[in-house]
Amino acid sequence: MGEDTAPHPDYPSYRVEPGRPIRLADLNPGDTNGWTDRDAAGHEAKQHRKRIEDLQERLYAENIQSLLIVLQAIDTGGKDGTIRNVFSGVNPQGCRVWSFKQPSAEELEHDFLWRYHRRTPERGMMAIFNRSQYEDVLVVRVHNLVPEDVWRKRYSMINNFERMLTLNGITIIKFFLHISRDEQRRRLESRLENPDKRWKFSVGDLHERLLWDRYQQAFEDAINHCSTDYAPWYVIPANKKWYRDLVVSRIIADTLEAMRPEFPSGADINPAEITIPA
Repeated sequence: MGEDTAPHPDYPSYRVEPGRPIRLADLNPGDTNGWTDRDAAGHEAKQHRKRIEDLQERLYAENIQSLLIVLQAIDTGGKDGTIRNVFSGVNPQGCRVWSFKQPSAEELEHDFLWRYHRRTPERGMMAIFNRSQYEDVLVVRVHNLVPEDVWRKRYSMINNFERMLTLNGITIIKFFLHISRDEQRRRLESRLENPDKRWKFSVGDLHERLLWDRYQQAFEDAINHCSTDYAPWYVIPANKKWYRDLVVSRIIADTLEAMRPEFPSGADINPAEITIPA
């Protein structure tokens, strides 16, 4: 491994600090913080995935606290790929993935947070939201589905919702996978050119692409209003998928480690007093 590709223990956290608003236009979606060797990055990401696997087993066994991971991105931003690559070794018994698309008739009969609250993780579990409660300050804003005075009030509602979850033992981390407009075009072209990926292409993606600037502003405002000490946002440079996976896996592993899940002690069991039937 060359000197310029050695691991960078001080690479940025990409965490958005409360009261310090960011501008997405100022953040480089192609940043790799000096990493040029994707094989070296992949090796380190593999180590972080192993940490996630080990800590998830402890979390599941402990059955006291839980972890909610939120993924948001523009179309082709890499949410599915992140889930597939970062969580490949996670025990499915202890992890659920929920995708939130257009709300059903039943969901529309409730408050906007109802369908998300139903999918928050129970004790011992990890839950991954592929899209999330933030759709209700993103899509509804960009497409004018509700008046501004309605969606603007939702920032504080979301903050209160997330605060309530954390007070009930759910740790929350939120990732915005930041790609450039040019990178989105390349990914859309790749879907068209590759027969095995063409099923992922939708003409609707082209209509949404025309609204790029409006989406960027909506994402930026949501991040700035809702990155809190208890439920932080991370803006992840995601043009390079291998670097995205490295950073996301590291943040999740570090978060789980800070939660300090432990195997139950089994103090009420005395092995000397137990005989396993033949």
